Amino acid sequence: MICILFCFLYFCIMIVLRAADLGDLSLLQSWDEEPHVLESDPNDDWGWETELGRSVDWREQWIAEKDGRPIGFMQIIDPYLEDSHYWGEVSRDVRAIDIWIGNVSDLGKGYGTEMMRLALDRCFLQDHVTSVLIDPLASNVRAHRFYERLGFKFQERRTFGLDDCYVFRLDRADWKRKA
Repeated sequence: MICILFCFLYFCIMIVLRAADLGDLSLLQSWDEEPHVLESDPNDDWGWETELGRSVDWREQWIAEKDGRPIGFMQIIDPYLEDSHYWGEVSRDVRAIDIWIGNVSDLGKGYGTEMMRLALDRCFLQDHVTSVLIDPLASNVRAHRFYERLGFKFQERRTFGLDDCYVFRLDRADWKRKA
């Protein structure tokens, strides 16, 4: 009985999301300089000073916290409405997610999996959303395996700006089967 309780408590990860705001500016800027973050997102300038103060109805930006300590960042967008049209032509029923863990010491602990579960729950809470996209670098094999374990399926290899990426898609039906 004690072993079962211990195993349950060990694998129960409590992550909460809170809206990112200008108070997170220095945290996000420091995470942007972490080697593992640069490796997975080398060519993006998030423009934190501007974007954190900008409220748009097509985007949610979240800080993930574990026991009150910030551990990661997530962005959920409606790529149909997003103003840069990064994703190109997409239908109205799609969402896209950006996610990363801030400190390398927080990698490999299940935090990313829990963050993605929370993000996917948010996306599919909207009845009209049929699928979610994600675009890790083609060279980021670890991320590919991570998304595949969550049920995402490879769609295509695509260049976004200077980045050679793999596009993965998770459909609502596949998410429901995994949930």
